[in-house]
Amino acid sequence: MMGILSWIVLGLIAGALAKWLMPGKDGGGWIVTMALGIAGAFVGGFVGSFLGMGTTGGLSLGSIVTATVGAFILLFAYNKLVK
Repeated sequence: MMGILSWIVLGLIAGALAKWLMPGKDGGGWIVTMALGIAGAFVGGFVGSFLGMGTTGGLSLGSIVTATVGAFILLFAYNKLVK
């Protein structure tokens, strides 16, 4: 249960970072970006654990990077699909 809550919090942080790093204007707004950030954190955590990176527990630099990359990828895909 704590792992899920940490990935949600991490997803909010990752969504904000991805929104800050993503160039250009996207129509989703902050709520969509945060939702994509949470989803990206779960995707990043799953891929990270699948690749044996061990970034699925707690808040660490590795988990923040993994979640931000996942959120960035989902935000990029969202922007391409919407446009």
